Amino acid sequence: MAVDVKYETKARATGGRDGAAETLSGSFSVKLATPKELGGSGGDGNNPEELFAAGYAACFIGAMKFVGGQEKIAVPADTSITSTVGIGPRSEGGFGLEVALEISLPGLDRTVAEDLVAKAHQVCPYSNATRNNIDVKLTVV
Repeated sequence: MAVDVKYETKARATGGRDGAAETLSGSFSVKLATPKELGGSGGDGNNPEELFAAGYAACFIGAMKFVGGQEKIAVPADTSITSTVGIGPRSEGGFGLEVALEISLPGLDRTVAEDLVAKAHQVCPYSNATRNNIDVKLTVV
């Protein structure tokens, strides 16, 4: 599937889960730390799953705004998504992820909200990247 790329960014990671990552533009830098649940020391750094959870939530709101604009649906300014990303061993070997997005669209009719979420899930690049690869659960709260 070809993508007509309109924007790209570059980031570099060093040291793996106990290292650091930064964009090559210098606009973002983060210290990384492995969670205790994955055998690390925890520490005050972030981990890739936290970064993925934040990115997916932000991107999905963008997808809802895109669909809302097409369908003349005003996405509430106080819309929020709580994204939960889980990681663990897969029965087939290796490790896998699962995602749950709890989507809050205050003041929007539930049927309209659920339709908006379903359509956003079809256009969101994170959803397209994960489709048929990991379980993604969407819940309008």
